[in-house]
Amino acid sequence: MDVFGQALKDQFKHGKADTLHLYTSLGDLEEMPLDLFFRSEEEMPELETFALELCKGKVLDIGAGVGSHALALQQSGFDVTANDISEAACEIMRERGVENILCGSIQNLQLETYDTLLMLMNGIGVFGKVKGFSDFLERAKGLINEGGQLLFDSSDITYAYEDAILPTANYFGEVSYQYEYKGNKGEWFDWLFIDQATLISTAYQAGWTCEVLYVDENDQYLARLFLPRSLQY
Repeated sequence: MDVFGQALKDQFKHGKADTLHLYTSLGDLEEMPLDLFFRSEEEMPELETFALELCKGKVLDIGAGVGSHALALQQSGFDVTANDISEAACEIMRERGVENILCGSIQNLQLETYDTLLMLMNGIGVFGKVKGFSDFLERAKGLINEGGQLLFDSSDITYAYEDAILPTANYFGEVSYQYEYKGNKGEWFDWLFIDQATLISTAYQAGWTCEVLYVDENDQYLARLFLPRSLQY
């Protein structure tokens, strides 16, 4: 069951939803605010609006959710395609007016090539682990046009271990989550947060050049990756 998708549908249809609970492997129980997924461009944080300003050419918005960033780009005249794995999210995007939608896992879809690959709201988290992100960087070489870019944000979550020792069996930014909505629980899933040093190292090993363009007061940062021309294919 797409527990997250059901919560999004309720928020979209009724303007409110029951509490969406989020269990974590860190031992926390959080509440996921659903209204933030439906923000207008004016309501977005500076990091996100800056990322939208940096977009160029043909854009693929990966993990687009309900399409807020795709809509902002579309309204600015961009040729943008929105992708999400959740069928409920894709349905909402259609109703909100997103014109080009690809529904399904980015790992399994047959894709064109783009000038900008965009992944906001820690969109790279979907790859679950550093290895998954590294694998995506290899595939992304075939998705990006010459001179293209990969734009995304993430954060260093060492703060989450203030009262505990960092794990040694896995990278500390690899966290597992489970949604609960209206008494229904989804499957546990892996989510990745990557610190700047690990990102730069991972990108370098995969042949990408990395720039950190913006850091906010919560140590969330915006990064841009691009390829030397010899590695684009």
